[in-house]
Amino acid sequence: MPEPTEREVTDAFKAAAPIALAATPPKEQVAPAPPPDVTWPLPGGTAWVYYGEGNRGLARPVLMADGFNSGPSSLDDLWAGLEDSAYPLISELRRRGRDVVLIGYDERSASILDNAETATAAILRAIAERMGDTRLMVGGFSMGGLVTRYALAKMENQRIDHQTGVYFSYDSPHNGAHIPLSLQAFAHYIRKLDGRFSDQMNSPAARQLLWRHIENWSDKPGVSPLRTQFLDELEKVGGWPRIPRLLAVANGAGDGTGNGIQPGTTAVKGKGLGITGTDLRTTPTGGDTLAATLRVVTQQKNDVFIEDLPDIDGAPGGTLESFQILADALNKVIGLGVDNPVKDHCFVPAVSAVALCGLDTHEDLYTDIDSLDPDEARVDDYLCATQNERHTKVTEELCSWLLDRLPN
Repeated sequence: MPEPTEREVTDAFKAAAPIALAATPPKEQVAPAPPPDVTWPLPGGTAWVYYGEGNRGLARPVLMADGFNSGPSSLDDLWAGLEDSAYPLISELRRRGRDVVLIGYDERSASILDNAETATAAILRAIAERMGDTRLMVGGFSMGGLVTRYALAKMENQRIDHQTGVYFSYDSPHNGAHIPLSLQAFAHYIRKLDGRFSDQMNSPAARQLLWRHIENWSDKPGVSPLRTQFLDELEKVGGWPRIPRLLAVANGAGDGTGNGIQPGTTAVKGKGLGITGTDLRTTPTGGDTLAATLRVVTQQKNDVFIEDLPDIDGAPGGTLESFQILADALNKVIGLGVDNPVKDHCFVPAVSAVALCGLDTHEDLYTDIDSLDPDEARVDDYLCATQNERHTKVTEELCSWLLDRLPN
């Protein structure tokens, strides 16, 4: 079989679903969500409301915001992730008489600051429609925890009573998230063939979330100016809401045990004629070390080197199967078949999810959180998983801890 042409590969990419790195359930596992009791159109998004058992209206609201992806939020995906995963969180909340308000966005990759306006509108609507005086529980999953953190802090800064008793984040990257530079570089390298993957990596939300980012495949990794701006805006409103109790849970292990992924290891290797030579690696350690070799329907191969970075792919934290997502997509394109010896990587380090410290050193990333005084974290209380698991995996261990802390 001859090597595919650039036109053939471009057409194949365009005919396929976009490559998107996000912790969403596989489409074949997603069943339609039951109809909500009420749907709220909101500025920049939508909220879907499910009343608690025995409630005839909004009585004891729990507001949960969606995370990062491309395109609009999907009620079916939200429901599948929260109800049809390892633990039926929505059912458990409703069984306890809590009303579930799922907050979605018109564009999940838009600026966190913009999507926080949607969350703010949902909070105000919940207050206006609530029967009784039970304080709200407000939070989110992954990026949703940052969206609601900023929304609540800004409301307090503006002297708006959000009437929230508990704020929670579920594996949210308070101190940054991580996508290996090899994957970011590949996304930008194939931009002229299919720009959607690059668009996701360069979206406002991605730039705000990622600990290290590159805009073009040949760039050196750094902190995006959009991330710096977002962190500045967050500090301007106080950094955190101060009225509610602040809770955080992490899908990463709290005892400092990593996931076993080694630095500088081949994760995706080209074998098809159009991609032979491509070698995408886990984040290497050491100065000017090879992170990737890139080749797609060209004769030339291009190497990507990065400066000294810690062994973050193997760190304790919620994992994302980014290498597998890319490999599965490439293996559907004739001539771009790949091997995929490493499937996932640490996406939200545990120290980031509980707002403990930065991600710049091995010592920080592999901190034995369980041995620390909880007062060292920026939140009032937190829980780490007993083992590293998939980012935002809804488990009985983490959810039961949160349910025990619902506002009265």
